[in-house]
Amino acid sequence: MIKKKIGEHIEEYLMYLSGIKRYSGNTVISYKNDLCEFTDFCTKRELLNPTQLSERFFINYLIKLNSDNLNKTSISRKLSSLRGFLKYLIRNEIIEENPLNNISNPKTQRKLPETLSLDSLMNIFILIDEIEKDVNKNLVVKSIFELLYGSALRVSELCDLKINNIDFERKVLRISGKGSKIRIVPIGESSLKVLRSIITKNHSKIDRDNFLLKTEEGNKLYPRYVYRIVHKYISLVSDISKKSPHVLRHSAATHMLDRGADLLAVKEILGHENLSTTQIYTHVSIERLKKTYKSSHPKS
Repeated sequence: MIKKKIGEHIEEYLMYLSGIKRYSGNTVISYKNDLCEFTDFCTKRELLNPTQLSERFFINYLIKLNSDNLNKTSISRKLSSLRGFLKYLIRNEIIEENPLNNISNPKTQRKLPETLSLDSLMNIFILIDEIEKDVNKNLVVKSIFELLYGSALRVSELCDLKINNIDFERKVLRISGKGSKIRIVPIGESSLKVLRSIITKNHSKIDRDNFLLKTEEGNKLYPRYVYRIVHKYISLVSDISKKSPHVLRHSAATHMLDRGADLLAVKEILGHENLSTTQIYTHVSIERLKKTYKSSHPKS
């Protein structure tokens, strides 16, 4: 029987991530880029069969990544992609042992996410009314901020939100998150008011399975469109370096914890798989407390 080459196994693994695990398109592309780069490394060294992979080979690959001046975060991500692939090979009895078992990720100092102040966010809503005079555009822009901040949605979740995902009576959203995992997210009164307006104006009773938000051309909202809107308005109220939609999600999580929200509850709202991912926001809150103390306490 002809044994498959590493590249062929990688193609099957990517199909598994997309078709069985239901990973998002962007996540699969990220895995593909990392694994194709590794395939090139293998090909140049004439290593074609997965059973030839060894700890020494991966150490040489790490040396190569370091010589390319990749930062520690990028190297850790590439190792994570490879670990997932190797586990897949073991599960399918292609290899017996994981050659990465004794190789650790490079230690990185996790960068705290940037956030907006509550005042800045409130100013954005004032500016929307001043700038967006077209009623439809005004409602769409408001909805973007209401949902990205008010319900801490990811951009993909916002773009994919359908009218029938909104439960106005229970005041919740039914969100299909990463890996198609369903979660229930609370939604505030101000957000509900805007969503009611947009549904009343733009949707009939028979199209409740349609996407909630659309562009001026009537097409489904897409991530780049959302990024442009968010970047524009954050630029008007803040000088933080990152002005992406994810800043609103970071801000929502931080503000909830600042006001005493339970960490596990915030984890569920955000749809994080691991609590450690949510815990980064506790560090943001602590750092803000320290800055407040230093700037205002006479004994600081």
